[in-house]
Amino acid sequence: MTQFVPETAEQLKDAVAWAVAEEYSVSVKGAGTKAGFGRPMETEHEIDLSKLGGITLYEPEELVLRAGAGTPMAEVTAALEEKNQQLAFEPPDLGFLLKGESAAGTLGGVIATNLSGPRRIKSGAARDHFLGFEGVSGRGEMFKSGGRVMKNVTGYDLCKLMAGSWGTLAVMSQVTVKVLPKAEKERTILLYTDDPAVAVRALTDALNSPYEVAGAAWLPKALAASAGIDLVSAEESGVAAIRVEGPGPSVEYRCARLREAVGVLGKTEELHSHRGKTLWTHIRDVMPFAAAGDSRVVWKISVAPSEGPAVYRQVLFLKGAEAFMDWGGGLIWLAVDMSNGDMDSKGGAETVRDIVAKSGGHATLVRGDGRLRADVGVFQPLAPGLAALTRKIKNGFDPHGVLNPGRMYDGV
Repeated sequence: MTQFVPETAEQLKDAVAWAVAEEYSVSVKGAGTKAGFGRPMETEHEIDLSKLGGITLYEPEELVLRAGAGTPMAEVTAALEEKNQQLAFEPPDLGFLLKGESAAGTLGGVIATNLSGPRRIKSGAARDHFLGFEGVSGRGEMFKSGGRVMKNVTGYDLCKLMAGSWGTLAVMSQVTVKVLPKAEKERTILLYTDDPAVAVRALTDALNSPYEVAGAAWLPKALAASAGIDLVSAEESGVAAIRVEGPGPSVEYRCARLREAVGVLGKTEELHSHRGKTLWTHIRDVMPFAAAGDSRVVWKISVAPSEGPAVYRQVLFLKGAEAFMDWGGGLIWLAVDMSNGDMDSKGGAETVRDIVAKSGGHATLVRGDGRLRADVGVFQPLAPGLAALTRKIKNGFDPHGVLNPGRMYDGV
């Protein structure tokens, strides 16, 4: 396998153009931290974007940052923290889950996969903070879209298309993102309950209140204990967590009102500062399923929050299953032993997807061996109409199937 390591956008264009001319397929890599996420690919060559890094523009007053797609997230985070700013969509570090060690990846990888953390319910997904990019299509042509402000869009907003495309449409060389100030204060209200329905009721009430919640999750008893935070495990119970951020007096007032509201459902406590940040990082990075030796398959399940408790109860019947909920019950992280092949022809995957489909949701396979990811697919199978549209878009940007072929769907 030939590895191309372009140092300029022109070199990137030449690498893709060569692959097109020679009819070779190529995989696109930033830091390689998510190589185990997505369908396995059998490509002949690789484009490594690690040299297309570095912050090229950062204007804290304008809340905008531009950097090479291969810029490590550690570099981006350090620059933002120096100015007390952040990427508000809270990108997760799935390195612990996928590789057993911290591996936050690159800015381009975060955008290409559209991964977002617990704050998504307030601030939106990665694509909502993606302002513009420069890149090379699968035709070997350079192009760009967007700019430095949200309104700087004419015609179709290609940023929305590139975010979550997993490198199957184009290779980005530069990305521009919106940044926001960090909150002055952060507190987390804890409601102790073992009942997922009670937890989701509390989370929903909090999210529907006027008190601007920035995180809403629930951990069952065993997973709450794994967080290693005294107040979280103090009652030996499941814990619903409600995060509130903002100016100090505002946070204090809102927390008091929210504790009054959810306190009718059970005992409450409050986490301040460091312990609260530790809990939300634990949730964001799916640390309950990242322990050494935990080889279970991990699913990311998206449903309507009202369906969360019912889906949670159903998936727990699977072998070795544990789960917790984020996004007010709309996101369920599930770890399950899929070695029990008699559950269905795909070792349990069809059962998971059937349960989720009946709720109107979808399930993404986040951690699993290559054979499982190839056999059952990583992303929810598309309806015929959507599958045809997906192929049409792929053909428009990458008619020769050069870039990350099959990473998302077979043949796409």
